[in-house]
Amino acid sequence: MDYFMETTLAEKIQHDLPKIRVKQIAETLKLLDEGDTVPFIARYRKERTSNLDEVEIRDIQAAAHRIQTLEKRKDEVLKMIAEQHALTPKLKGQIEAANVLQQVEDLYLPYKQKRRTKATIAKEKGLLPLAKAAIKFDPQLEEKIQQSVDPQKELTDRQAVIDGIHEIIAEEVGDSADFRKWIRQHTNRYGVLTTKVKRGAKQKDEAATYQQYYDFSQSVREVPSYRILAVNRGEKEGILNVKITVNEAPIDWYLTSNMVGKHTGLAADIVRTAALDGYQRFIGPAIEREIRKTLSEKAAVHAIDVFGKNLYNLLMQAPLKGRIVMGFDPAYRTGCKLAVVDANGKYLDKTVIYPHKPASEAKRKAAEGLFIDFINKNHVEMIAIGNGTASRESEQFVAKAIKKLQSPVYYVIVNEAGASVYSASKVAREEFPDFSVEQRSAVSIARRIQDPLAELVKIDPQSIGVGQYQHDVPQKQLAEKLDQVVETAVNRVGVNLNTASPELLVHISGLTKSTADNIVKFRNEAGQFIDRNELKKVPRLGPKAFEQAVGFLRIINGDNPLDNTDIHPESYPAATALLTRYQLSTADLGKPVVTKKLVGLDVSAAAKTIGVGAATLADIIKGVETPGRDLRDDMPAPLLKKEVLTMADLKPGMQLQGTVRNVVDFGAFVDIGVKQDGLVHISKMRKKFVRDPGKLVSVGDIVTVWIDSVDADRHRIQLSMIAPKD
Repeated sequence: MDYFMETTLAEKIQHDLPKIRVKQIAETLKLLDEGDTVPFIARYRKERTSNLDEVEIRDIQAAAHRIQTLEKRKDEVLKMIAEQHALTPKLKGQIEAANVLQQVEDLYLPYKQKRRTKATIAKEKGLLPLAKAAIKFDPQLEEKIQQSVDPQKELTDRQAVIDGIHEIIAEEVGDSADFRKWIRQHTNRYGVLTTKVKRGAKQKDEAATYQQYYDFSQSVREVPSYRILAVNRGEKEGILNVKITVNEAPIDWYLTSNMVGKHTGLAADIVRTAALDGYQRFIGPAIEREIRKTLSEKAAVHAIDVFGKNLYNLLMQAPLKGRIVMGFDPAYRTGCKLAVVDANGKYLDKTVIYPHKPASEAKRKAAEGLFIDFINKNHVEMIAIGNGTASRESEQFVAKAIKKLQSPVYYVIVNEAGASVYSASKVAREEFPDFSVEQRSAVSIARRIQDPLAELVKIDPQSIGVGQYQHDVPQKQLAEKLDQVVETAVNRVGVNLNTASPELLVHISGLTKSTADNIVKFRNEAGQFIDRNELKKVPRLGPKAFEQAVGFLRIINGDNPLDNTDIHPESYPAATALLTRYQLSTADLGKPVVTKKLVGLDVSAAAKTIGVGAATLADIIKGVETPGRDLRDDMPAPLLKKEVLTMADLKPGMQLQGTVRNVVDFGAFVDIGVKQDGLVHISKMRKKFVRDPGKLVSVGDIVTVWIDSVDADRHRIQLSMIAPKD
């Protein structure tokens, strides 16, 4: 995007983002205009932006786009009104002063090209002067009406003339920006969202999904986002009628007092009736559409934000490093697909067993022995079981079998959402061309606990299933948000330059699909990278891309230990100067001696001596103290299991630990080790009122819960995070 660099743009953005200084905004816009990425700016240009984080930088980016869109529309509207020779200094000033798009559109409405209306026809018949006379309460109006009767113009009698006057005034009221503004504010404040089931539509709603909305109403100001998306879906499926209703008496009073005042007589009657009709036919329906659109847009933004937060927390789950893992993709008829990957995620072996009906008794009896032999053959240390079809029976099978092993082996239930999408994708086919879809899925399930980030980036984020109503929101906006989330997660963690897949590398700051593919191709042909500077040899990876990407790419056991840190090569001289100043070398990176010698360092003073910013030096210190550090190591580790739990085992009051799988507006879904996730309703999260569940829990969190109730027939488990009273 091309950014205007005038101070006025930064000032306008600062009006929207008052916590950020104008200078910070101006510097950020300049960096973006120079082609710097958001992760790069947040990590390596802290002095320029005074430590703005990625969220603040993206807010500036979005505000700049919003303001530029508004300014462009203002210019278009001014030009179109001027072409009609109708642009007055007052109108021009109003348009230029507008700070939201709706104001501009309201001001433009009277000049917008319309289809031929009843008001247009009335004007063609020469009734505009009479309409103006009525608005001015001309005492001679009756006489002028009688004189205007003209059968040749289809004004056959007095009523036909009055009807024409009415249409002109009603349309003028409907086009009034001031009236629309007041009525919009009134409806937003006092409007009510009402829903009714359509006649005969209950049969369509077989699962009674929308039962609570068959006869429902709630204030427009209070209706939550998820409810907006739910009723929108119900309306789209032909189940619900949805309306915005409001008490019209205050609107009638407002229009009458402004249009009629204390006047009485014929003109007053015509004007009052026309004004109310203008509201009912033009303003009211338009305002209802606007409010519903605004509510839907806000709900979509919120749903996208929830999805983004859940996805980020899912991607940032702690990796289970250094373990040989078996992926177990459960199934009934086609058998359970097993695949083993080594500690680095490299495929080792695969097989199929048939432990469940409808397989023959012989196959079922043989399954356990084959399973145990496969574990021993590949030295499996961990089993990842997908939570799809037959997962409960497979968990029981695994729990029973591993008790017969000499060495302890644990298992974990893995959310396999999106695994089938990956397995059928071009990426999976290229990686495992000779595998069946299910075998690829088993590999993916195994890798998901080894390195969730590296594996999940191969899957369309919308298929991962950690949102609410993700299919009901604008897909372009959702895709943009999820791309940003993945970009943030990948760059915060960093990637191993010698093992990262193209699907992971493409999310690194400054890289494209082409350069990511070229890195892997170069690595395969020339051997592993031993120095970050070798990136400059990769075809089509120019100086700007190198600058943006190199700090987020790690080389383990390379020629320069600094290459295994998030210190940018541009800061290597400063890092070397710091180490030399305290009689250290790059060979000491990560050793206790580094922390011991740098403890209590006056960062500001040292930064001036070394010649870098204090924020940059602080990051350099972190880098030399903890090379190769993975932020995800601080996240909760997955729950490992040896015993199986079924829905029949659950009793009210039972205490369990579980993993948060999804966070929504009304609570959180928690995996407690049975096939069905349980819901912790927002009212059961803590004793105090909870407005936002995301403030208390995140996807991947390990939480203690108590069974509140179990509905086996409907496969519903209600959980509580509030301990029951003794």
